[in-house]
Amino acid sequence: MKSLTQLYRRGMGPSSSHTIGVWNACNAFVKAHPEMDGYKVILYGSLAKTGKGHQTDKAVVSAFGKLKGSVEFDCSEQDLPHPNTLDMIGYAGKREIARQRAMSIGGGAVGIEGEAEKEILDVYPHKNFSEISAYCKAEHIRLYEYAERFDVANIREYMHEMYEVMRWAIERGIRADGVLEGGLGVLRKAKTLYMQNDVFEDSATRENRLVCAFAFAVSEENASGGEIVTAPTCGSAGVLPAVVYYITHKYKYREEQAVNALLTAGIIGNVVKTNASISGAECGCQAEIGTACSMAAAALGELLQLDIDQIEYAAEVALEHHLGLTCDPIKGLVQIPCIERNAVAAMRAINAVNLAQFLTYSRKISFDTVVETMYRTGKDLSKIYRETAEGGLAKLYDGKL
Repeated sequence: MKSLTQLYRRGMGPSSSHTIGVWNACNAFVKAHPEMDGYKVILYGSLAKTGKGHQTDKAVVSAFGKLKGSVEFDCSEQDLPHPNTLDMIGYAGKREIARQRAMSIGGGAVGIEGEAEKEILDVYPHKNFSEISAYCKAEHIRLYEYAERFDVANIREYMHEMYEVMRWAIERGIRADGVLEGGLGVLRKAKTLYMQNDVFEDSATRENRLVCAFAFAVSEENASGGEIVTAPTCGSAGVLPAVVYYITHKYKYREEQAVNALLTAGIIGNVVKTNASISGAECGCQAEIGTACSMAAAALGELLQLDIDQIEYAAEVALEHHLGLTCDPIKGLVQIPCIERNAVAAMRAINAVNLAQFLTYSRKISFDTVVETMYRTGKDLSKIYRETAEGGLAKLYDGKL
């Protein structure tokens, strides 16, 4: 498994695959070919079909800076190495001097056709949760301590930075209002949820409202192109921060404890990324929101000091009950149903932990089994339900509310 610095990445929304990953690929191409004075980028697959809604063309232009060029959307190409594929072509005058095919493989990460991922080495010696759990039990350590033991030396410092970006996104989002760009007329709702003040509101209702407000805040910031942290992706970036931020403030936990929670969540996300996928274009929204919910459940389990079996069960329940979830963004925008899904998943993560506190030792299914099932389910999903905006809500939406 790779470092958690490859899972948690700060960047601009609205999509880790369509904006952050594409920008990273194009930026690396520009740096590798300083002699070029023009470019053409061709987007394929999901990048082509929902690129306008995801602002992919803007990400390309931003990465190439002052260079003149063009962005083409090719929806016809079928034989692709990955659903998020792009070709980058560099020119000196009218002469082509460089060409490279890249894949935005999820969470802002990039693969280059014909090149091994030799520059990003595995730092963890174990490949799945059962191996990690056995090691932690033998060593009498918690999951965050496991991350500290094997990840890069500055991982805690890095996670403090990630938590600060998450916190800033929430605090910006709960104060913002207006309509999100894109043509759907979606109103920002985080501020409304946060500012509600019903004297008859019980504690459970208040918790649900605030957790949802925080999830909406990050998701609306993401949809507007604001800075967020992939957790594990942009489209699912609101789930984990909402749960950690709410519980940390409710119980007045220290930031060090919030970082422990993010490290724990990161191990869960890494297991999914390594053994399945966190890409909506590859495995549907179950890979994004399902994984985010699972990460949030694990984080909450750490904050509440649950044991490793309880944390595994909470993560398993959270992912299991997102199996088959399609990725069907209306007009390709990370707005409907994406924003609400973040809020619902945040509440579901809390519910999963509540179950885990009582039912863990009667469970029959391992986390690894659900991860494998999610991957197989994603591969079985029709392509129209994998971030193409060609099926589901995206297909049936008629422009009327």
